[in-house]
Amino acid sequence: QVQLVESGGGLVQPGGSLRLSCAASGRIFSILTMGWYRQAPGKQREQVAGITSGGATNYADSVKGRFTISRDNAKNTVYLQMNSLKIEDTAVYYCYANELRGGITYGNWGQGTQVTVFS
Repeated sequence: QVQLVESGGGLVQPGGSLRLSCAASGRIFSILTMGWYRQAPGKQREQVAGITSGGATNYADSVKGRFTISRDNAKNTVYLQMNSLKIEDTAVYYCYANELRGGITYGNWGQGTQVTVFS
């Protein structure tokens, strides 16, 4: 069982920056990938960014060039640096971690952190 806790959300002006953090704890065997998705009211969930244990990354087209994902494997923590924020980035951001236990892959999700971009 893995627990994920997000932090770093808040209120920012368009063009501003935020850095989100997500720390995994509990009975951790091996975390394969970690990342972020977001969901705004009335919209479908959107995959934002992901990163493998080896450092390979992927981003949604909507955030490429503005967001950077990174991780600290020793701390089981993933980060999302968000720059040049836009109003449309407003959403609840959720952390996820895919772990391998006994040869089976499990998905875990955090409770989310609110990001609000306003003018």
